[in-house]
Amino acid sequence: MKNKIYLTNDQEKIPVNASLRGLITRAVNRTLESEDFSRPAEVSVTFTDNEKIHELNKKYRGVDTPTDVLSFPIFDDDFDDGESAVLGDIVISLERAKAQADEYGHSFEREAAFLTIHSVLHLLGYDHMKPEDEQNMITHQKMALTLLGFEK
Repeated sequence: MKNKIYLTNDQEKIPVNASLRGLITRAVNRTLESEDFSRPAEVSVTFTDNEKIHELNKKYRGVDTPTDVLSFPIFDDDFDDGESAVLGDIVISLERAKAQADEYGHSFEREAAFLTIHSVLHLLGYDHMKPEDEQNMITHQKMALTLLGFEK
């Protein structure tokens, strides 16, 4: 099974190198693996900054503030065998990820991986609106983080 992960850099504040691209690709793949998602999948990930994610958050969620990550699920289980499942789009503010990593006392890489995992779970239909749903999502996030080698 070969997933297609499209990475786009739409910001200039945080360098996007091959290591970060590889980490994000692995984060998507490991999350799908930890969820036993058996179809080939397509996911688009865009790296942006606080200003641009603020605009998107306001436009699509009606929330007039920057955020760390946005998920735009488009997964539809009405597809033919052999087709890739187009799961949706992820937008990550690397500027916000860097600030949160500093705030939480862990690496930028761990934060970027966490945000990617969190967002892929949203693409798969998870949410955290109710306490029991939030706890379930936390459990699944931890499983994927562990697969990536981030224990904390």
